[in-house]
Amino acid sequence: MFWYIVKSKLAIDTQLVLVFSLFIVDMKESVFFVILVMILPVKGQLKTRFYSSSCPKAEDIVRSTVESYYNKDPSIAAGLLRLHFHDCFVQGCDGSILIKGTSAERNALPNLGLRGFEVIDDAKAQLEALCPGLVSCADILALAARDSVDLSDGPSWRVPTGRRDGRISSSSQASNLPSPLDSTAVQRQKFAAKGLDDHDLVTLVGAHTIGQTDCLFFRYRLYNFTATGNSDPTISQASLAQLQSLCPKDGDGSKRVALDKGSQTKFDASFFKNVRDGNAVLESDQRLLGDATTRNILQNYAGSIRGLLGFKFDLEFPKAMLKMSSIEVKTGAEGEIRKVCSKFN
Repeated sequence: MFWYIVKSKLAIDTQLVLVFSLFIVDMKESVFFVILVMILPVKGQLKTRFYSSSCPKAEDIVRSTVESYYNKDPSIAAGLLRLHFHDCFVQGCDGSILIKGTSAERNALPNLGLRGFEVIDDAKAQLEALCPGLVSCADILALAARDSVDLSDGPSWRVPTGRRDGRISSSSQASNLPSPLDSTAVQRQKFAAKGLDDHDLVTLVGAHTIGQTDCLFFRYRLYNFTATGNSDPTISQASLAQLQSLCPKDGDGSKRVALDKGSQTKFDASFFKNVRDGNAVLESDQRLLGDATTRNILQNYAGSIRGLLGFKFDLEFPKAMLKMSSIEVKTGAEGEIRKVCSKFN
């Protein structure tokens, strides 16, 4: 008789379920199995449908607001997704990025190009009229990010809510945000500091499938890479010519360029194919191909067969987002529920 124990882990709503399957196989090939389940609460006491009783229309209002802006400008989806990412990487997912002020987080250099504040403010105003003092700005950000992906033909997922808004917002604390100049080693360190591993890193970078960037942030790769006067040799020749035409050497540095060639408004795995083929716009994205661990993950997403049978991007992205949106959350009596997202109570 042979005994096999298989351990698997599933994320179901707000609980982490560890499933131990005990398989007993006897010589007659009969199979018996026993499943032992241990349920652990997810960190931060977040839960899905947190507002189901106190403000049952909360998620619908956020969704309809995001959709109304998306219908006018689909690029707002990437803006809202990035806004949530930048919020979570500084003091956790607490809405601190939304605060206005000369020394506030949103005025830090890495945050100057952020978009979507008006969408969050609009949703918050509607929620305050219906359910005053109940729905946090941090939760609105998390919900808006999910809805942005869904509206862009990407996956959807149930967002655990119950975050509270932070009472601190400082531009000086935003200096360690991931940068387009970062090597893979630096990216890995910054993500690990937030409890995210290499798989999360590559998966979350995949959000660039609907992203844009300014010529200012990558033009050096086209004309004077590492001060050599030449282009970055990892850029494919076809992409180099195209990017040089979009971003002339002495042109407007604020001109926006899509990060996912040929599929900039659809949330899909084509971004990984572009990186694999030397078509990445940002240096930090292309560098993922030069590290053995991140390259393997990226290639699994990019390959038509391995991407289907191995790491499936539209299944893995929600898992990574659930991890990221739980970074250092404030719950219970911590923080506050702001009346206006751009200022403390």
